[in-house]
Amino acid sequence: MNISSFVTDSRKLTYVLGGAIAFMVFIAFIFILRNVGGQQTGGDVTLKVWGVFDDRAVFSAAFKAFETANKGVHIDYQVFPPQEYEAAVINALAAGRGPDVWMMHHTWLPKHIDKIQPMPERLTGDKEPLMTIKQFKDLFVDVAAYDLVNNGKIYGLPLYVDTLALYYNKDMFSSAGIAQPPRTWNDFMDDVKKITQYDANRNITRLGAAMGSARNINRSTDILMMLMLQSGVQMTNADGTQATFSRSVDGQNVGERALMFYTDFTNPQKEVYTWNDAMDYSIDAFAEGSTAMMINYAHQVSVIRSKAPRLNWAVAAVPQASTVDARTYANYWPLVVSLKSEHPETAWRLVHYLAAGEGTVPYLNAANRPSARRDLIEQQKSDPDLGVFALQALTARSWLQANNQTIETIFADMIDAVNLGRQSITNALRDAETKVSVLMSGR
Repeated sequence: MNISSFVTDSRKLTYVLGGAIAFMVFIAFIFILRNVGGQQTGGDVTLKVWGVFDDRAVFSAAFKAFETANKGVHIDYQVFPPQEYEAAVINALAAGRGPDVWMMHHTWLPKHIDKIQPMPERLTGDKEPLMTIKQFKDLFVDVAAYDLVNNGKIYGLPLYVDTLALYYNKDMFSSAGIAQPPRTWNDFMDDVKKITQYDANRNITRLGAAMGSARNINRSTDILMMLMLQSGVQMTNADGTQATFSRSVDGQNVGERALMFYTDFTNPQKEVYTWNDAMDYSIDAFAEGSTAMMINYAHQVSVIRSKAPRLNWAVAAVPQASTVDARTYANYWPLVVSLKSEHPETAWRLVHYLAAGEGTVPYLNAANRPSARRDLIEQQKSDPDLGVFALQALTARSWLQANNQTIETIFADMIDAVNLGRQSITNALRDAETKVSVLMSGR
């Protein structure tokens, strides 16, 4: 064979083979890009999602739509009793078998930030960030940014935001000649005095409101914390290392005033005396029609309706210390992604889909919860059950807590110490502040 012909033929073969290999590499690259960060996963992925209160039924439509759009993704959802939930999450994560996505109480970020991962700046294959801080603040109500954004990073997304509102018995209001629910706490006190009745020994025979005690009022400590925040109390110092709710603000002992206001409703020497520790549990007392008012969250609407289908009642915005600067108290369980998740990007796509994407509306409709998203609040504000709570999410407040369950106990003990005469208002407040500060410092 002619040497020059051999060389020429060899070069041709090299070019053909090189072109074929380059083409195959190009096709493989495109395939990889489609499967990473796109609508395909390139293999089966099972996301373990853990929740509390919400059963799978409220997520079924959203989960199914996400699985359809993300081929190969399967969602394994488990719901836990609230009293077991936090311990179950902590133990599972420590053992390396925890969830990829889990519901975290909105006050838990300080104590669990080492167990969750912030939202990545950009997911693989995406040209744009999944969500910027500005987009977060534009989309969700203010309290969510306070609770879930830390050092310029997003640590979770809220599915909803529940708030404290006023439940009132319309028949008891009418009997007392009261046409409208109270807008301020002064109005509230006036209404309590009009409704409450006593016998000759000053025993309460008709209850104006479930207010003032700790153990037989549902979410009593949340109500007190709300009163403090409405009064301008600074619950902690700026860096969140010390409790400061006993300190004066602008020369006013606002923390003491809030605690006194709350406990006055169980003080027989006060005009607003309307409740004591012998009363039925607040939810039962309201459902039975024996008390005219209680303060609670939206999830109690269905409870009252099931307990008392014939009760004539309604929900109004919670009374305010100032109608200029309205505030209520938030309670919600946002979604977070575990630090040790084996599928963090797929997990974050699911969280975004459920809280900020197309999965939000199916969830809210099924769970019957008030939205955390500003755009959906507009749609919910006329809802007879959720409208009040949805609008209040815009003015909801919170404070980061080292351990919310322990702090609830500290606040309940503080209320009892005042009501039982064991401590003065001042000493009870300062003692509680010291205990919370010790908790926050980790000592």
